Amino acid sequence: SVPFLIRLFPSLLNKFVYLNFLSFPFFVDFRRPELLVNNTINLYLTTEPGITVGIWHTVPGSRGAEAQGKDQRWYEEALADGHPVIIYLHGNGGTR
Repeated sequence: SVPFLIRLFPSLLNKFVYLNFLSFPFFVDFRRPELLVNNTINLYLTTEPGITVGIWHTVPGSRGAEAQGKDQRWYEEALADGHPVIIYLHGNGGTR
């Protein structure tokens, strides 16, 4: 019956393969990454009108002590200090 259901409802296959309706770890607020990952802040970028992308900016461990207690402005300035930036694209799971 599973192949028959997938044939009738192909969108079910995407749900079961990618499991993008689940967010793991459960019951975590991904808008507050500092609770999960040290030296991390949540930012939003507007890529074009009407499209906003959420990002996490994590500074390296070598700057961890310097980042303690800093606000969003400090993290934004850290992005422009000339050090390399690594971009990690997590996929379509709906979480960061």
